[in-house]
Amino acid sequence: MSDETPKRPNEKYELTRKNNEENLVFYYNRERRLEKAPQSVKDMYAEPNKKGRFGLFSSLVADRPRAFLFCTIVVLCAVIIFLSVYENLDSVYTLEGAKLELSGTRYEGITIIVLRKTNKSADVYSGAVDIAVSVESSDIENFPVFYHRIFFSLEKEEDYRFSVPFDEDELLLVIQTENNSLKIRLKPD
Repeated sequence: MSDETPKRPNEKYELTRKNNEENLVFYYNRERRLEKAPQSVKDMYAEPNKKGRFGLFSSLVADRPRAFLFCTIVVLCAVIIFLSVYENLDSVYTLEGAKLELSGTRYEGITIIVLRKTNKSADVYSGAVDIAVSVESSDIENFPVFYHRIFFSLEKEEDYRFSVPFDEDELLLVIQTENNSLKIRLKPD
């Protein structure tokens, strides 16, 4: 065996380079590149940035197609919000300090009416509530009326469900307390 230690194969190469500015070679020169560029690129580099900081809105409406798409999205969102609010307002009523939401579902010749009561204030009516349900009819003698009585309590939210023997597209309801009454046209689903 020999005394010699094994040698690395890359031992003769300098692995660390020294940062001597004289030895560095630059292959990229912006001025030389801009000399060969078209006039629009030269103008872009010559003018300072007029817009300043990046703006989200300015990028959304930067050109005509983007502006049209942005306006379409805004209009669709406004229509969706309007329709959702308008649809909820159609079935919401107020009676004696309580908010009433009415809905109806037709099922095999009967209509199931759902009445949800929510207290809007501390001073709300509690007691008997009479409900009369009828269909629109031109025949006064055979005018069908269904009567139902429920009792409001002081609970914050209450749900009442009852069925009526009518399978019509539109029902007429009269909800009456001791002091006030409410007349409603309900279109069941």
